[in-house]
Amino acid sequence: MIGIFENSPIHNIPFTKKISKNCHPFIKWAGGKSRLITQIKYFLPNHFNNYFEPFVGSGALFFYLINVGKVNKNSSIQLSDINVELINAYRVIKCSLTELINQLKQNEKEYLNDPQHFYYKLRNENIEFNSIKKAARFITLNKTCYNGLYRVNKKGLFNVPFGRYNNPKICDIENLTKVNKILNSINTDIENYDYQNIITKVKEDDFIYIDPPYHPLNKTSNFTNYTVFGFDTNQQKRLANFFNELDKRKCKIILSNSDTIFIRDLYSQFKENIIPLKALRSINSNSEKRKNHDELIIKNF
Repeated sequence: MIGIFENSPIHNIPFTKKISKNCHPFIKWAGGKSRLITQIKYFLPNHFNNYFEPFVGSGALFFYLINVGKVNKNSSIQLSDINVELINAYRVIKCSLTELINQLKQNEKEYLNDPQHFYYKLRNENIEFNSIKKAARFITLNKTCYNGLYRVNKKGLFNVPFGRYNNPKICDIENLTKVNKILNSINTDIENYDYQNIITKVKEDDFIYIDPPYHPLNKTSNFTNYTVFGFDTNQQKRLANFFNELDKRKCKIILSNSDTIFIRDLYSQFKENIIPLKALRSINSNSEKRKNHDELIIKNF
């Protein structure tokens, strides 16, 4: 595997903070691909039938595909994730936008009166019974917590500290309205389940983008707590087997992960389509450490 490291070019295509003037992710997400779209777009399939994103996160690639018209109007889209709060937010934006905006406006007003007090009050609030308040809480915390990080403890409780922003845009009506229109103008299915559940739905020439929690580059970078379940090396092996099954079904697949020997070994049969990228990471307390991280995209076509 050493030869792959030595001979693989690094693609230094310029970063961008915006993916389109049309629509962009409504949340910030650890590992989100907004800054990598300018690199990933060169490796996308020219044509595909349906689109699946089973670790949807912020949905940066999904929004890009919509904005540039790469999704056929007759295609089906499935966005899914195991994170309950995330999927609830997508569903509420799609089905209850007006109520969500009203709640976000209220949250924004209360936040501006006393930011830190309101943040911790909202973080500790139990609103499981109300999907709209739950979605508004999720978005508000995302806009005001430290670095936009989503992290839970072993009990599944959100535990990120206050972010100390001067004037965060909690209620972005313009973009939320665009997201709502996109989710309602195409055949979009939003599901809360494990990524392997899509296996009964995919067909030949469907495109699947897989963006799982990354394998850690070192012990101190081991962040996988997007859900209480985590994502360890056994989960990475399970995912590689899933990739192989999709390949057998003649789907078109792109997977993102960190550039480690472990990941390269897992996908060694696709070594001709293992492409290194330089990434700018959003989440690190030291801004200098957010630059020039080695990542991979792995394709089967």
